[in-house]
Amino acid sequence: MNRRTIVLMSMLALAICAGSIDVSAQEWAKKMFKTTTHDFGSVARGAKAEFSFEFENLYEEPLRVASVRSSCGCTSPTITKRDLRTFEKSQIVTKYNTRSFLGQKGATVTVVFDKPYYAEVQLSVDGYIRSDVVFDPGEVNFGEVDQFSPAEKTLTVTYAGRSDWKITDVRSANEHFEVTLSETARGNGRVSYDMLVRLTEAAPSGYFQDQLTIITDDQRSKSIPVLVQGSIVSPLTVSPASLILGTLEPGQTVKKQLIVRGKRPFRILKIDCEDGCFTFDPPSDAAKQLHFIPVAFTADATGQISQQIKIQTDLGSGATAGCLATATVRDLAGAE
Repeated sequence: MNRRTIVLMSMLALAICAGSIDVSAQEWAKKMFKTTTHDFGSVARGAKAEFSFEFENLYEEPLRVASVRSSCGCTSPTITKRDLRTFEKSQIVTKYNTRSFLGQKGATVTVVFDKPYYAEVQLSVDGYIRSDVVFDPGEVNFGEVDQFSPAEKTLTVTYAGRSDWKITDVRSANEHFEVTLSETARGNGRVSYDMLVRLTEAAPSGYFQDQLTIITDDQRSKSIPVLVQGSIVSPLTVSPASLILGTLEPGQTVKKQLIVRGKRPFRILKIDCEDGCFTFDPPSDAAKQLHFIPVAFTADATGQISQQIKIQTDLGSGATAGCLATATVRDLAGAE
């Protein structure tokens, strides 16, 4: 907490007590947001379109969001977390209603804070919902996918207007998406494509939310975004996820055990830790679904220890698992 922030909050409190607070005094709340505007651009009818306004409590006092509301039914806001302590984060998630509305639509989302002081922050969203392009379904949602396993989803793009309308390209900054387009219908002013989206086996584990951009020959609005999301589940789990070694004196050794479990038999190729105070018994060369790894830590210099243990296996393209090891080393004899 820096001095400038403390002074700001103190001045704000005095202004409230004196009854002289005005709109400019509520800038403390706006400063918590990374951005307060978002343009969805041109989106297809039925497409899933949402944007999260992230904010962080920058102050010593606990923060609470009393309510959040939208000026238009074209945008539905929700909050991920209402009560925030210092440096905790939350999001105002705005969902664009592309099924019930068409054309240029925008909304003002008002976020109301009642702690530590009353304040309102206005967030602006805008966009254009096309009536001539429809997605079915509204997004590419892979759900949960096992890492290193093939996964693909199909989305249908339907256009009504020109019979010669074309999709010329599909782009993405995510190298783990592969797209195949198949034209399924053309005539009487209607054009349809099936868009097959594949997730490559090299995609890393974890949740992802990204987008594809469809490029058309429509000079008025060439690009149309497609939301792509899912969760890639690692084939490995480590127990415990956090290895707590406790409080030790210099020279003292503590021994623990890690359990690494896979969805199918695997071999452990390598175990790495940057701190030389950690040693590991050589793992078995046999492929097994369950491996037990003895870990020994010998305390050296005093202080807080926090080290990542990385376990490399032969699953897939070399799946890895990790565990965070923590300890406190104190010279108890010297302290006496």
